[in-house]
Amino acid sequence: MSSSTTLDVGFRSERGPILIALMVTTGLVAIDSTILATAVPTITHDLGGFSQFPWLFSIYLLAQAVSVPVYAKLSDVVGRKPIILIGIGLFLLGSILCGFAWSMPALIAFRVVQGLGAGAVQPMAITIAGDIYTVAERAKTQGYLASVWAISSVVGPTLGGVFSQYLSWRWIFFVNVPLCVIAVVLLVRVFHEKIEPRQHRVDYLGAALLTAALSLLILAALEGGQAWAWNSVQSVGAFAIGGLLLVAFVFAERRAAEPILPLWVFSRRLLLTTALISVGVGAILIGLTSYVPTYLENALGTTPIVAGLTLAVLTIGWPISASLSGRLYLRFGFRTTALIGMSLVVVGSVVLVSFTKTPMLGVVAASCFLIGLGLGLVATPTLIAAQSSVEWNERGVVTGTNLFSRSIGSAVGVAIFGAVANAIFAASGTSERVPATVEAASSSVFLSVVIAAVATVIAAIAMPRRPVAIAAPATTSEQAAG
Repeated sequence: MSSSTTLDVGFRSERGPILIALMVTTGLVAIDSTILATAVPTITHDLGGFSQFPWLFSIYLLAQAVSVPVYAKLSDVVGRKPIILIGIGLFLLGSILCGFAWSMPALIAFRVVQGLGAGAVQPMAITIAGDIYTVAERAKTQGYLASVWAISSVVGPTLGGVFSQYLSWRWIFFVNVPLCVIAVVLLVRVFHEKIEPRQHRVDYLGAALLTAALSLLILAALEGGQAWAWNSVQSVGAFAIGGLLLVAFVFAERRAAEPILPLWVFSRRLLLTTALISVGVGAILIGLTSYVPTYLENALGTTPIVAGLTLAVLTIGWPISASLSGRLYLRFGFRTTALIGMSLVVVGSVVLVSFTKTPMLGVVAASCFLIGLGLGLVATPTLIAAQSSVEWNERGVVTGTNLFSRSIGSAVGVAIFGAVANAIFAASGTSERVPATVEAASSSVFLSVVIAAVATVIAAIAMPRRPVAIAAPATTSEQAAG
């Protein structure tokens, strides 16, 4: 890459202010994700319902997942800017409501609003970056966006720990208010796009069927063995109806004029395998971020701040490898780069599980860092591979599908991990936060993460060996025109 190109990828070109705006916008979701994990023990102590805390993540991720395809499809029609601004507005509203929550059910309900906002924010930021940068440049720009997660991984847990210990956990939501305002101001001022108005039809039926199906399946996974037995009428009924609704969704998408999740995405091997990889990445990520802080606070008696900072090294490793992944995939290909990354994830996960009986803070931190390095070599190259295989008018859907898959992986993952943890609680005869029981539950969750990592390796092996056909990026003045 020439020096002029390197300079242009940075912040001094005409695209620089847009990249800064996207980084600030990404920070909304990043800080919210990292700040909440360390505050879970304090929230459950205040509001009660420790066995319900997985819902704080799963309901948010469910709302995010089901809304991503809708936003992605609309962005290919009406443009990226209005969609991302709507997302920020919903995220702001949800944050304020969460800050005033008076019970665990209320907090869970308000997390839905936050999730609906996040469903637009993160995918649109990544899609806009894919629009205005070339394939060779995208690894570096995605590295910049990933660095926001690294910064948030330090700032978020620190703020979460400080708020939990010295102020109130409610401030972990109120802190989003000024960030949302700053993001809106920056985007309105620096990001401009020309859109040719055209008629479009929103696939409301598909959105409703997908939401209902995923809601029932996640409900069945989370509450099975906890609120009701696995072989109960409620459990079997929820799984059966959820499965039938998924089938109905597929038929609806085949007939929809503008489906929210076009089935052609899954008919292309590259897009299908990268989507499956994203499912694995989402599951692995949520398994660690949800349970590592709780595990450390109970197994080692660490403070929320220390537990959060230990987890933070995961998202520090991610942008480091993501920004360097361009050199690897341009030389060795997307598939090989993803396999290298998944190998690191498997090794890090196995080490984490191996030391759960003799927990050491340094080992947990080292494992998280190694897993973060691996995920950076997986998530970024596979997303860029998918984006690079399509033109502008399909890039929103493809990016949305990739992130939808990651959200589904996280939502289903937290449901499965929650079911595993709840089974441990049920076997011990308690649903409260008993240190020994929490330690055993976390150990089982980490083992499940290893299984998810191995499954993701298989998906990476199935990626096409041949290079993808690379589509050129759109300039800022050409966006949406075609």
